[in-house]
Parts: sequence; structure tokens; C-alpha cells
Amino acid sequence: MTTLLHAYCMHIHHAESRQRTAHTAHRDKEGITRESAFAPQRWPCAPCILLRSSSCAVRELAHGFMEVAAPRSPLLLPPRTKVPVLPLLLLLVASLARHASSSDGSRYDYRAYTECKPHPEPALYNGGILRWAKKVKNFRTLDEGNYSPSFVLYNMSAATVYSFSCWVRIEGPATAHVKAKILSLDNAASQCLGTAMVRNDCWSFLKGGFSLGSASPTSVLYFQTASPNASTVSIRSASLQPFSPEQWSQHREDRIQLIRKRFVNIHVSDSNGSRVIGAKVSVHQMSRDFPLGSAISKTILGNRPYQEWFSKRFNAAVFENELKWYATEPVPGKEDYSLADQLLNFVQSSDAVARGHNIFWEDPKYTPGWVKNLTGEQLRAAVAGRIESLLSRYKGDFVHWDVSNEMLHFGFYEDRLGRNATAEFFRTARRADPLATLFLNDFNVVEVCDDLSSSADEYVARLRELADAGVTFEGIGLEGHFGKPNVPYVRAVLDKLGTLRLPVWLTEVDISSSLDQKTQAAYLEEVLREGFAHPSVDGMMLWTAMDANGSCYQMCLTDRNMSNLPAGDVVDKLLGEWQTREVLGATNDRGSFNFSAFLGEYKLYVAYLNSSAEGTFSLARSDDTKHISIRLLP
Repeated sequence: MTTLLHAYCMHIHHAESRQRTAHTAHRDKEGITRESAFAPQRWPCAPCILLRSSSCAVRELAHGFMEVAAPRSPLLLPPRTKVPVLPLLLLLVASLARHASSSDGSRYDYRAYTECKPHPEPALYNGGILRWAKKVKNFRTLDEGNYSPSFVLYNMSAATVYSFSCWVRIEGPATAHVKAKILSLDNAASQCLGTAMVRNDCWSFLKGGFSLGSASPTSVLYFQTASPNASTVSIRSASLQPFSPEQWSQHREDRIQLIRKRFVNIHVSDSNGSRVIGAKVSVHQMSRDFPLGSAISKTILGNRPYQEWFSKRFNAAVFENELKWYATEPVPGKEDYSLADQLLNFVQSSDAVARGHNIFWEDPKYTPGWVKNLTGEQLRAAVAGRIESLLSRYKGDFVHWDVSNEMLHFGFYEDRLGRNATAEFFRTARRADPLATLFLNDFNVVEVCDDLSSSADEYVARLRELADAGVTFEGIGLEGHFGKPNVPYVRAVLDKLGTLRLPVWLTEVDISSSLDQKTQAAYLEEVLREGFAHPSVDGMMLWTAMDANGSCYQMCLTDRNMSNLPAGDVVDKLLGEWQTREVLGATNDRGSFNFSAFLGEYKLYVAYLNSSAEGTFSLARSDDTKHISIRLLP
């Protein structure tokens, strides 16, 4: 045990030392690298006192670490003796034996909370494999707010998907970001698995998850604050629930059946109202309800093979750059919407919907040079003119507008016009186009856990700030520029944002070009399946516009000859799965024909002997079965 403790402390020390110079990088749409540094704090290593009992050995460090070494067994077992709890100084460690799946076959729990509560809610899954931890009422530590209660987990499987949640509270500053992280001691690999904006006067909900890249004999799940003044971090209702890959996939399929499909019952009768047995029924899907699309650029104009490839697959589009202010008004007073007009004509001729991207981009790199030279009333007049010109020209043409792009990371307009500038943008845009849904849009919300500027809680806080300023908010845009996606973390973030009951769109999905094409395709499939299966996601857009050289921002779906690359094959496979092309059958002895179909528009044909009938029907989301009555006339 002494060796384990020493190794634990050294792994923490070396891993965090290496991370002191690490940065989270984000390449923007123009290829510029953005960096957001996070400076981790020290982990205390101190001599320990060994306490023994008949069933377990407990070691307690002076700076707040406790290990409970329980006998190895198929399940995580509670200690059989009472563990002493020191005021303000407790780290509880869980022993985990090998497991490949959930011990009780639990279904995934989509519950999440964004409001701070006076008392924590009960643990999800009754605590999962940490269910015994509820016997201890307080998990907290005192160490200058740097680290907090930890769970030591043994024999973690690389194949297992873990969902983690807990309630967190701090003492010290009014608010602080708290991260949950998992560290594998054998290779010192550490990853963030969840984050929350935590307060000192109530309990905040942290939800996340992880999968390990390789099996880990010993791992530590611990907490870290970004504020050196957060003296105490308290944890309640901790839960760690494992799922096998098969369980995780099955949960997705079950949700797809529930939210993307609907049961249909067609009743066929003759002219006398008597049920008809054996009538032939044919159903064909004409259009899909769920928007799945891609970015396009001027290179699609006049390129018939590209246009045909796009139109065959997608029912939604977004312009990569052609609507941005620097493209439509590069010099003051000289607007040029010709490319945007042509792209819009193509999209409308393809029976697709178009997202408007974007009205304002808060990153000064992509603000027109002449706008950066304006101040005060000149700048106010310019932004008002931008909204009026853009939205009056395209009123009713775009279903969405990204009003403020990447405002969680940048603040060009608010820095110059005041904190209420964004609220005024939304109010002006609403007056200009009342039919469009207005969005914020930002990166690193679902992609990574370490970017504290764009955590789910930061996004929610900004939305509530705008709501307090009188903005009726309508849409949440998540860009989705992924490296290796942490799929359980993606789901947890969507759970949290889903509590706001606003439409959530994945607006710019791609996978980093640093990965090979097959890996890109595999990760893309995971992200798209997760988004399609989540009840809060209303649409997904790929950021895969092709330029004149046949390249894309990060990921292409085809080569320049319009032959599918691996990512394009994934898109075709999923489109094939996510639509009901044709259903054929016959009415049963009750004169009915039952089936399940994806939401969308359908064409129906019924025939019996010399009688037939045809028509159309729509399937919208509902828990109720859709009943359609057909009467065959002679």
C-alpha cells in the first residue's frame, strides 16, 4: 500500500507538471490556432497513517487523501467498518473490481439540472458502483481549493462507457469552476470528464462521463477548481454508472424509436364501412422530418456533380462564409449579396432549408477592418445597418440566424458597445424577421471539457443573462469541431442544455484533419448517432464545404470528383438507416396494417380487388399512434 500511495502521488505530480504548459487549442475556420491555457494546481503528497480493521485498511493523509482497500470481488463493496470522517478533510476512495457492463442493467438516465438547489437531489442510479458512498454525508477537503474528494478505481475496462454525476458546493468565493477528472496511474493519462459552475450558497449539478483508451489497473477520479481561493469543495450524491458498448448503443436505438419514429395504424374499410382483410398497402417516404445538412460555399455554383451529390442527400444547408459581414460588405456602403443570392436559389431549388450564418462574429479577426475603426455612435449605426440590410433582404428565407457567433470566447461588440449590446442585436433581429429562430453559436461546448469559457453552465448563464435583459431566446448552437469525441460527455452536456427546452442544433460538425480518414469517419459516426438519438437535438449540420482545390476546413465527405471518402460513406449509411424508404404489407383480420416509420412526409397507396385509394400523410413527433382510415370505393 505504501508503494501504491507513493506511485499515486508521483503520477499526480508528474502528470500535472506536464499539464502546466499544456494548452487547449482550437483551430478556427480560417486555420488560425486559438489557445486557452489552464494552469493546474499542486496535489498534496504527505506521510500517511495506516489504520487497520478486520475487513479493510484505511490510510489517511494529512492533506486530505483516504484510501479504503476493500477485498476484491465482482462488485464495489462498502467498507464493513465505520470510516472516521474528519471535519473539512475527507477523501473517499472507491475500490472497483473488473466489470464489463452495468451491474444492474440500468437504462441511461437523461435527468440533469442547471439550477442551483438548496439541497442536492438523490444520486442517479442510486449511486451506481458508488452506491455505498451515500453512507458518508460529507465529502470535502481543505487544500487551498486545488483538489477535492477522490475515488480510486481499480481495473477499469477500456470497453466500458462510464456516466458520472454528483452535486457540488464550495466554500470561499461566490462561484468557481469545478472539474471532475480521471487519471490512469499506470500511464499518467488524465482527461476531464465533467465540469460545473459551482456556488457557495447552494448545490450545483455536475454531469459527465468518460471511456478509457486502454484498460487501467488503477485510476483516480478527482476534482479540481480553477480558483485558488476556493478553500473547500464538498461533494454529495456521487454516482458512477458503467454501460457496456452494446447497452450504450441499444439506449440510442431505443431513443431513436421513441423520438424519431412513430407507430402508424392504417384502417381499411369498404364502401359499407366493413373492414377489408388482405388489402395491399404501400407506403413511400417523400421527405425526412429531421434536418441533416452540410455547409456549402461558392464552389458548388455551376458544379452540377457537386449539386447533385448534395441534393440527393441533404435537406438543410448553411453558407460557409458568404453571409458573413466581411464577405457582404468588405468596404463601408458597398454591399454585395450576389454569391449569397445564388447559393440561396440553389438551396431552395433543392427543397432544403437554410440556416443564416452569421449576423455578427465576436472574434475581431473576422470583423471587417473598417468596422474595427469605428467607435461609439458610428459603430452603433453600422451594426444597426448590418441587421436591417441583411434581414430585410432575406426576410423569411432563412429558418435560423446565428445572431452572435462565438460570444462565449470573444467580445468585440460588447467590449465597445456595452454588456447589453448582444441583447439589442437580438431585439433588432426579432423585429426585422419575426419568423426566424435566433441562435447563439459557439465552439468547445460539447467538444471538450477543459475550455471553461464555453462549459454548459457558462452557456446557460449567458442565456439567462440575455433573458433577464428581455430577450426571448429560441435556439442553442453547438459547433461540434471534434478531435476524439468523449461520447458520454457529449450526452451529458446535451442533457444539461436540454433542461432549457430550447431547440439545440449541432451546427458545424467535423472531425480534426490531424486524424486519418478512417478514424475521422468512425468518430463522425459516433457524434452523429449521439446527436440523432438525443431528444434535445433538433438538427445537425456538417462543416464540410469543399473549396476549389477539393479540400475542406477539416474533413471532406468526397474527393474533388465527388467519389465518397470514408466520412461520406458514413453519411450515406446513416441516411439509409434514418429513413423509411418503403413499407409494403397487407391488412390483417381486423382490416388494419401496422408499422413504425421515421418522421416525415409520406405517400400512401391502398388496393383491394378493383378498388384503390391514395393520399399523403405527415408523421410529426408524438407519443400517440397515428391512425389513418381509408375507405375503398367501388
